[in-house]
Amino acid sequence: MTPQAASPFAVLGLQPQADLTDDEVHAAWRRVAAASHPDREDGGDPQRFAQAAAAYTTLRTRSGRGEALADLHAAPARATASRRRHVQAHTGGRRLWARVRDGRPARLALRIAAAAAASTAAVAAAGPHPAAPALVTGVVTWLALTARHDLAPRDRR
Repeated sequence: MTPQAASPFAVLGLQPQADLTDDEVHAAWRRVAAASHPDREDGGDPQRFAQAAAAYTTLRTRSGRGEALADLHAAPARATASRRRHVQAHTGGRRLWARVRDGRPARLALRIAAAAAASTAAVAAAGPHPAAPALVTGVVTWLALTARHDLAPRDRR
């Protein structure tokens, strides 16, 4: 979610609370989906429906709600710090380091360690076989696709 995007709680019309139940989130999703579904006779509101679907995907589990609450509470401080660093940082390396530092660096380090271990095991198992580079490429692709969740969102102006 971009910093300017509404919180998933706001999209579904819910108060950001830790004690929300799965049933409350599901009921809110059904209300918004019924009002905005593109298959409605009036055409609905596809953009609002897509936002609601993404919000429901985030909030449908207790752990998802916990992460969304943590992101919501961390957003003001992170946004101010990110803007200040954005003005100071002129090179791509500094911006990348800021995204790592403001994100979830421990989880990112764990992913990198897992990717290194998986690559090493794949090369050791495949040996000098032509499949070894393909296995390593697969691991690096996994890392690239999953590690972005551990980086802080980019500043968008």
